[in-house]
Amino acid sequence: MKEQFDRIIPREGTRSVKWDPEFLSFIKADGTLPMWVADMDFAAPEAVRTALQERVAHGVFGYPFADSAYYDAVIYWHRKRHGWSIQKDWITITPGIVPALNFLVLALTEPGEGVIIQEPVYGPFREAVESHGRKLFNNRLVSENGYYRMDLADLERKAADPETKLLILCSPHNPVGRVWKEEELRQVGDICRRHGIVVVSDEIHGDLILPGSRHIPFASLGDECAELSIVCTAPSKTFNVPGLQTSNLIIPNPELKKKLDKQLNLFHVGGANVLGLTATAAAYSPEGEQWLDELLLYLDGNAQRIAEELARTLPSVRYLKPEGGYLAWLDFRDLSGDDKQLEQRMKQEAKVLLSPGPIFGEGGEGFMRLNYGCPRSILDEALSRIGRTFGW
Repeated sequence: MKEQFDRIIPREGTRSVKWDPEFLSFIKADGTLPMWVADMDFAAPEAVRTALQERVAHGVFGYPFADSAYYDAVIYWHRKRHGWSIQKDWITITPGIVPALNFLVLALTEPGEGVIIQEPVYGPFREAVESHGRKLFNNRLVSENGYYRMDLADLERKAADPETKLLILCSPHNPVGRVWKEEELRQVGDICRRHGIVVVSDEIHGDLILPGSRHIPFASLGDECAELSIVCTAPSKTFNVPGLQTSNLIIPNPELKKKLDKQLNLFHVGGANVLGLTATAAAYSPEGEQWLDELLLYLDGNAQRIAEELARTLPSVRYLKPEGGYLAWLDFRDLSGDDKQLEQRMKQEAKVLLSPGPIFGEGGEGFMRLNYGCPRSILDEALSRIGRTFGW
């Protein structure tokens, strides 16, 4: 029901990174609307909340394990939602995908070896490479009138470098909103197979596909792609439970899985969050899927609202409706050539907090990312403030 997504739920005082004034003290501006970090302002599905309430009512929170019901739910979800049949022994549970990316860099590469990313992209990708002394290769995305594609010729050159061992793929892509088509993914697979490159495919937004597009798990493209890939999934973005720190890495190749599991054991990262296990099993259910289908219609309406309002109040801000996710990639380059000034005006004058484009690396200059996973009334207010500040 649309009403559940229209409802405004106060989040101040809930230790929310996105909303809590104590965390946001760096803004130094009262009444600022936070539209930045990628969590939504919607309550999790009722099935998830009920399962958590029942588990909390039990009152004992000892060391948990992932039981057969948990694995059955993960397997069911990928088969039902994406037509991908996976096996229990392919799954490694980690406390979030960002930590997993770091563990994977450590497990699958040596200091000085190369890792490819595709900027502008989620900032922790670069950090996972550089913070561990690996060499960064940026296969920068190419924008054609706001529609992004991969530079496959450049990817081939960088993959052919004998130092290169890993590609971190963002699929769907954050922040540009592309849902990669099957042919694009197959071309990536062909290149990486020719050069012995392992593909770590971050698919945390893979369930959030807007009408007209279809997400294809990289490892579902056939045995050859499966053997060279690690697919990173989580219910966190889809069902708005990132605070439960639970993700599932799907690794068909037993040798790759063995290397990751060994790395996790070195840091004693072998347990799981008892509430994360509970929430995941409840989310990956028919009830969870029904809620998600309703959510996607609402998000699609929000994405369309952005297009309409920008066309009316700020036509010089270029925006292409995303194919997936709930993140709008806004091009302010015709309004401002100074990223710091743009960020300050957005915070201090418009009183809207967006993610500045430069944090996504090369190609992010002059852009800002807006999170529209919120009630429409909040989105309308944010767009109105931006329009008054930069347009009217």
